[in-house]
Amino acid sequence: MIFKPTALGNHKLDDENLAEDKKKCLKVGPCGLGKKAMYLNSFYFSRRYYIPYIDIQRCFKRVAMSKGGYTGKGMFSSIPYLVVQYNNGNEKQCNFKFEDEVDTFLQRLHMQQPQIKLVSKESEEKLRIEELKEQAKYVKNLTPEAKAAIKTLENAKSVLNGNAALSYRLSAAAKHKRVVDYGNPTYRIVAILIFAAAAISALFGLYQLAIGSQLAVYFLLFGIAFMLLIMASRVLPTGRNNKAYVQKEWDDAVKQLEDYIDDDFPVPARYAHPATLERMIRAIKMGKAKSVEESYEVMKEDLKALNSDVEVSQKEYDEVVAIKPMFLLCNYE
Repeated sequence: MIFKPTALGNHKLDDENLAEDKKKCLKVGPCGLGKKAMYLNSFYFSRRYYIPYIDIQRCFKRVAMSKGGYTGKGMFSSIPYLVVQYNNGNEKQCNFKFEDEVDTFLQRLHMQQPQIKLVSKESEEKLRIEELKEQAKYVKNLTPEAKAAIKTLENAKSVLNGNAALSYRLSAAAKHKRVVDYGNPTYRIVAILIFAAAAISALFGLYQLAIGSQLAVYFLLFGIAFMLLIMASRVLPTGRNNKAYVQKEWDDAVKQLEDYIDDDFPVPARYAHPATLERMIRAIKMGKAKSVEESYEVMKEDLKALNSDVEVSQKEYDEVVAIKPMFLLCNYE
């Protein structure tokens, strides 16, 4: 292996297993998930380090606000990080460009290594307190009808958890489609113009380099730099960033779930996500509904009422971020 990643933690892989594991790892942003180890980035290089799963205690998302995020001005509003805490007490913080990549990484990690905790110690305590507050709102003596509805929803949730990748793909496809469908077209036009100008600059730099001009390198470097910047911004229309592609991506995700679930599944395939069922179960436990049908309608109304002005717990925030794009795409039908 030419560029051998540096080991973190107390255990190491031999060169042969390391090379094979890194080659086949699932790449998400600058990091990766192999069968035996997690691969982490440095500030400049992707998958520069690795740590065997046996050495990992926690892995979670941390979001830092930039100056522009606090003032309402500036280019960036938040900076997402992946934090990996080792069993020996050390931690490694990895910077990502996009928050959804961190979410995808954690989702796939949970599917592959469910024993690793996905929240910090402080967040774990907050979630415990939130759980106790939530349970205090539950109805103590549920009717037989309500108990049967909860059992039906729990069974459906287990079905989805049996192939969690399908629900994760559905959620990701919905988010991607909304970004592309409702993105400001002005941004795309500006991105195309900047990319074209950068490409012209790079080509002019190559021409100047060929004739021996001393300014050639500046035109070439600036052109390449801006081309890479625009490509990384996800604004430029590409083969994976256009309306036709995201529509197919969404249709395929829905079709896979339609083929996976039964006809009597409690929610339509386009909303088939564990968080949807969890919110329906909670509606029944809180006495807002007594049947599956009622809980479905209550869940949709509660979801409609949530917007950027409503303060929610971290647990509910994660649920809403995962499923609301699906309901918005389909107008809650």
